[in-house]
Amino acid sequence: MQKITVRDLYKNTATYANQEVYICGWVRTCRDSKTFGFIELNDGSFFKNVQVVYDNTLANFEDITKLSISSSIKVTGTLVETPEAKQPFEIKATNVEIECLSPNDYPLQKKGHTTEFLREHAYLRPRTNLFSAVFRIRSVAAIAIHNYFQSQGYIYFHAPLITANDGEGAGEMFQVTTLDLDKIAESGKVDYSKDFFGKKVGLTVTGQLEGETFAMAYGKIYTFGPSFRAENSNTKTHASEFWMIEPEIAFCDLEELMDIEEDMLKYIVQDVLDKCPEEMAFLNKFIAPGLIEKLEKLLNSKFTRISHEDVITILKEANVDWEFKPEYGEDIAKEHEKYITEHFNGPVFITNWPKDIKAFYMKQNPDGKTVAAVDLEVPGAGELMGGSQREENYDKLLARMNELGMNTEELDWYLNLRKYGSCVHSGFGMGFERLLIYLTGVENIRDVIPYYRTPGNCDF
Repeated sequence: MQKITVRDLYKNTATYANQEVYICGWVRTCRDSKTFGFIELNDGSFFKNVQVVYDNTLANFEDITKLSISSSIKVTGTLVETPEAKQPFEIKATNVEIECLSPNDYPLQKKGHTTEFLREHAYLRPRTNLFSAVFRIRSVAAIAIHNYFQSQGYIYFHAPLITANDGEGAGEMFQVTTLDLDKIAESGKVDYSKDFFGKKVGLTVTGQLEGETFAMAYGKIYTFGPSFRAENSNTKTHASEFWMIEPEIAFCDLEELMDIEEDMLKYIVQDVLDKCPEEMAFLNKFIAPGLIEKLEKLLNSKFTRISHEDVITILKEANVDWEFKPEYGEDIAKEHEKYITEHFNGPVFITNWPKDIKAFYMKQNPDGKTVAAVDLEVPGAGELMGGSQREENYDKLLARMNELGMNTEELDWYLNLRKYGSCVHSGFGMGFERLLIYLTGVENIRDVIPYYRTPGNCDF
């Protein structure tokens, strides 16, 4: 008999009503009495479980009553609709085959577990309701991102993971080497000409610079892949390995870029709400009350656009005892991000940032003090995207790089883009895990990525 998934049963219950079905999965719970029992079964295809009813007419009834959490079984039985019960249907078992009986020391018993405890058993946490929901949403959101850009005519570009350039200029790259570090420690000298690539290289912090080269050929491209930052930060929103979405668009200024950011975010949110109703309902009830309302409100919002200078003015005039005092020319803190989204009662694009706190490649504004940069702040999550119009003028970009003491020879190819058919162009980056924090209401980045990498943590 052909195996049917639990998802199929939920989506096509009427089709399978009173029919014999065959399903496989893992036991979530097993309750029994002297003559019958109930098994909650999940096969991973759907957020909800299916209830299997068995009785003592089965030859292996005694063995079935001993089933433990996470045991794997195969069930054949009749689907019976139960509209009067909590579940819409159940399976009356005619045969239950035990594939693997899980021992009683299985770590995730039927009780509440903290997210900290579950991180210690990360290889098992997808079996819990919380992480079943989170990682299914992660999958749906990833496909939504691809669908959005593909439907808009973008080319999917694979940026290199090993690179010689630090795109952000922050010096927070993981070094990649085949040199014998013990010998280097003894000698105190490093000869990079003997290294695998013949020079110092590291894991990428961004695919933007390489992405721009393809945007100058295809017009619109996007990357979606892993990024790495050797930043010794232990906050809830930082990780050493994370995924980034980075579109680059030719003939696009800052205003059009913000239109794209808003359109893309609304597309993803709508897709997740449409395709993950069970997961979202669970998160809305148990993890982040008001989550669905927050996301639906975003869909109906027109994002505010305001300059960094005007934001600082609002913050300074606010009757708030700030932990970090807002200042012109400086970055804003989490408390400022929260205030400004509440002030405008929705998402906010903050534009025209001080050039001294932004990357070298951003378009320099006529005032000589700011750049055409934009950060998107969203309620409940803070900064979600960061982007800019790129500096398309060769002389201005070169002068800025010299001003910052950068090695222009290593980035001559990037400078040359400004000579060989340069045009107004823009792009932004969105951390995928930051998006997932926003979509799920889960507060810690460690809980929206399957196996997190943070300072001092590289397990599994």
